[in-house]
Amino acid sequence: MLDALLLFLQIMLINIVLSGDNAVVIALASKNLPLEDRKKAIWWGAFGAIALRLVLTLVAVALLDIPFIQAGGSILLMYIAIKLLTDDEDHSDVKQASSLGKAVWTIIVADFVMSLDNVLAIAAKGNGNTTVIILGIGLSIPIIIWGSTMVMNLLHKFPILVYIGAGILGYTAGEMFVKDEKMIDWFLHDYEFLHTWIPILAAVVVILVGVLTKLSRKKKA
Repeated sequence: MLDALLLFLQIMLINIVLSGDNAVVIALASKNLPLEDRKKAIWWGAFGAIALRLVLTLVAVALLDIPFIQAGGSILLMYIAIKLLTDDEDHSDVKQASSLGKAVWTIIVADFVMSLDNVLAIAAKGNGNTTVIILGIGLSIPIIIWGSTMVMNLLHKFPILVYIGAGILGYTAGEMFVKDEKMIDWFLHDYEFLHTWIPILAAVVVILVGVLTKLSRKKKA
């Protein structure tokens, strides 16, 4: 029971940290619509994006069983986690749609592009547990629909949440790496301690690289 609760909390934090940008995209894409159409665009766009995300995540779960996929995915997830800490993108290039149909399409396409990190993280963290995965994705609905302003304010007010989220992603990347059958066959089989230490080191590396990159940028500025 405690393990399930911890897993739920980790997925919730991953969703909050990684869905914040998606929520902002929805707000920007529907900004120029009349109020009534704006509400429709947010609902239809969000539900279309969630449905697409659910399909992608279940596909990702199936793909994670293929040799080398988890190892490759772990490297990608490490990159995503570091980018989360170092990316200062302001979303000013997001297209503001002029009609309901265009707004819904913009939201779905933008969410698809931006949700690959979320899909990979939840698929890895869910560890094949379809119930937990669907719960994690379902959790994205209120975050994306109602959470744009709240999420961004929360992350600005408590920057530590971003670091904790990135650390969880780094740890998850490490877990993916040590679960890859080929990595186990090649060198992890005889070194049981690495199954514990690689995820921890991955989390530490993500946070260190993020902090050092930010400090370096501040010095240059």
